Amino acid sequence: MNRFTSRLLALAGLLTIEVALAMVLFVAAFGVFFYLARVVFVHHSMALDSWAAGIVDGWRAAEPGLTGPVRLVTFFAALPFLLPASLSGVLLLRRARHRRESWELLVAMAGGMILNQLLKLYFNRPRPSNALLQTLGLSFPSGHAMLGVTFYGCLAWLLARHLGHARWALPLLLWAGLIGVTRVYLHAHYATDVLAGFAGGAAWLVLCRAGIKLFWKEEQAVFESADNDMESN
Repeated sequence: MNRFTSRLLALAGLLTIEVALAMVLFVAAFGVFFYLARVVFVHHSMALDSWAAGIVDGWRAAEPGLTGPVRLVTFFAALPFLLPASLSGVLLLRRARHRRESWELLVAMAGGMILNQLLKLYFNRPRPSNALLQTLGLSFPSGHAMLGVTFYGCLAWLLARHLGHARWALPLLLWAGLIGVTRVYLHAHYATDVLAGFAGGAAWLVLCRAGIKLFWKEEQAVFESADNDMESN
């Protein structure tokens, strides 16, 4: 058996059930994103966006005082919050000797920010003209939704899988969902922007998580193989 074949077999051994499930989730999330992109840019349908806008406008008319709290909630997925929060999380994880987890958070957030901007530039969809707050940049997919799912989803995974605090996972994911709703409420995004942001963030987070898992296991396998070779010699 040559070295190349041995390498392929070693990589195949890293494809655990967890990684296979992650790939299924990635395909599902990507499928939702692709469907929404076709709805908006191929079929040019505004039915979902108009329906969602009507609902949130009804909420605002019934409870005018909601707008203030909604503005506060939406801040927690804005870059002025996410940038320092992400860096602080990375530093805290490294200080607590969770090196792998710190890399997961760093790669997920840095890659998510870059990917979101690339997608915005590619689709080039203007924002709604009736926003209730000043908004800059393009609209599809929503950065708040995509980066919110990436940040809070990553925290939920780390807390549940590595740090033994699974009870925080669902509240964090619901919080990310609520932030997405605020973007529609404030007319900062269309509903399809937000849903695409959720799907894009989920797909990226799953892909990032699976990639880091494979890389980390492969790195460990290389170190163990080197140790065994040294011992045999």
